[in-house]
Amino acid sequence: MIRVDITSKSFNGTPVLGRVAFEIAPGETLALVGPSGIGKSTLLRILAGIDADFEGSVERPDALAFVFQEPTLLPWRSVLKNLLLPHPDLTQDQARDMLVRVGLAGKDGLFPGQLSLGQQRRLSLARAFAQAPELLIMDEPFVSLDPETAEVMLRLTEGLIADHRPATLFVTHDTREADRLADRTLTLRNHPGGAVID
Repeated sequence: MIRVDITSKSFNGTPVLGRVAFEIAPGETLALVGPSGIGKSTLLRILAGIDADFEGSVERPDALAFVFQEPTLLPWRSVLKNLLLPHPDLTQDQARDMLVRVGLAGKDGLFPGQLSLGQQRRLSLARAFAQAPELLIMDEPFVSLDPETAEVMLRLTEGLIADHRPATLFVTHDTREADRLADRTLTLRNHPGGAVID
């Protein structure tokens, strides 16, 4: 069980988050919604352990994966090496099997600059799921994609989540994405002491 109990988070004395408390069960998918700039990405960074400067507590597994808005690939490494880099125990055959799973068969020797944005996003998903994380965090993973590519990515993500069943929290501004992927939706709302979960 993932447990988040944040009492406050500030930047340079300015409150960003107030009381934010929720749990995510194994295999459960939560969508996080709210207006731009309210602190959704900050909450994800706290959950991932990237930002430890907050009041409160977070219980999470060590085996976690983060899919950022941008693919965050190393342009000087091949597709295969980008996938293997965070997974030193993964064999090349296992990595190639994962590339097949996300529709990147035969692309292992290419570099990120030779891939479309949709293909880069697929590689990011492959990297996230390569060693079956217990916690998956996604920050607007389908943003700026054309409708057809976004639909392909949604179907792919649905399948990967169904296969691996991680506890998942993802940020979206699209209610259709939340309806498709999420078991529950959390809403961050403005509050004088910082955004809070509604």
